Amino acid sequence: MEKSYKVYSYRWVVLITFMLINLTIQMLWISYAPITGLAAEFYGVSDLHIGLLAMSFMIAFIPLSIPVSWAIDTFGFRISVSIGAAMMGIFGIVRGCAGSNYTLVLLCTFGIAAAQPFLLNAWTTVPAKWFAANQRATAVGLVTLGNLVGTAIGMVVTPVLVESGITITRVQLFYGIIAAVSGILFIIFAREKPLTPPSQDAAQTRALMFEGLKNALTSRRFWFSLAISFIGLGIFNGVTTWIEIIIRPRGFTPSAAGIAGAVMIAGGLFGAVIIPALSDKQLKRQRFLFVSFIGTIPGLLGLTFAADLILLLISSFVMGFFLVSALPIAMQYAAEVTHPTPEGTSNGLIQLVGQGAVIFVYIMEAMKTASGSFTPSLLLAVGLIGVSIFCVSQMKDKQKGSFI
Repeated sequence: MEKSYKVYSYRWVVLITFMLINLTIQMLWISYAPITGLAAEFYGVSDLHIGLLAMSFMIAFIPLSIPVSWAIDTFGFRISVSIGAAMMGIFGIVRGCAGSNYTLVLLCTFGIAAAQPFLLNAWTTVPAKWFAANQRATAVGLVTLGNLVGTAIGMVVTPVLVESGITITRVQLFYGIIAAVSGILFIIFAREKPLTPPSQDAAQTRALMFEGLKNALTSRRFWFSLAISFIGLGIFNGVTTWIEIIIRPRGFTPSAAGIAGAVMIAGGLFGAVIIPALSDKQLKRQRFLFVSFIGTIPGLLGLTFAADLILLLISSFVMGFFLVSALPIAMQYAAEVTHPTPEGTSNGLIQLVGQGAVIFVYIMEAMKTASGSFTPSLLLAVGLIGVSIFCVSQMKDKQKGSFI
């Protein structure tokens, strides 16, 4: 039976163009974080106003996620993602032309943010239509890798360019042009599905969106996957949003913040490929989720207390390696335990609760001490990782025989 299905090499073209647009939207998202102080001075606003530029992506995601998931499941990912890619390019370029007008920059940023659900909610849909079951967590991991590369570029390159004398507006225009080009490439080269499905489950008709939603929400294991995604993405988004302010009281510069963020992303690059690939090889999800969350703890503690740059960078790498690797595994796990719920629906719910974790970004800033220390909120994050470990203990793997 398996021999009647075919995996096409063109899947890599589709995946690479999809990775590229995910890369560029992350670059647009995070590019203000490592230059928070400089950007606040340039626009004449507070640090919190600059933080809002990053938080806008999470704010916009919450009301848009379910409608976008419906669009992906109804019209297909190629049409839906192309809409998001076009929005990203247009608003990215306009933001680069906004000058020092913070209000216009914020409005354009919300436009870019509105494009993000079209990209993020298709993370498991693309692998499900083009890849065999034992390659899908790896494919989602590669999309995660693309996101991380974009975040790394925004974290490292932005402060280098700005501190070298290039204006913030020119940097943003450059990023906007890159986003527009990546969007055009996706629209030209992406295809909805191969001529024949890659596996039996890819050939099966999926439940309608609302039936699939009901099926997913009645799964206890899916609720636990939502919980760990909420915690994991909340911590990751919180740390990356406030990275400069977190380490500023310990005497680190914006460039050091950019390097630490990039090292964290570099760790995530390795983790997003290595651990999901091992999970695919064994077709086991729970044990590798344990590894991911347990391994996050020493990195997070090091990030909280490190006063030496080398220790800070090691801690950043460890945290990135383990925490980021959990997301693609959790997404693929959710798609498996909720089958036949459409992947766009289960993925959309995962991304929705993850972006809803914007509340943790606010909590981190609110818990900041009078001296500017983020230690209380980072220790809270360590406690939440412990909660995630408990949730993973309740997430039993789907039976191996159901992977086709």
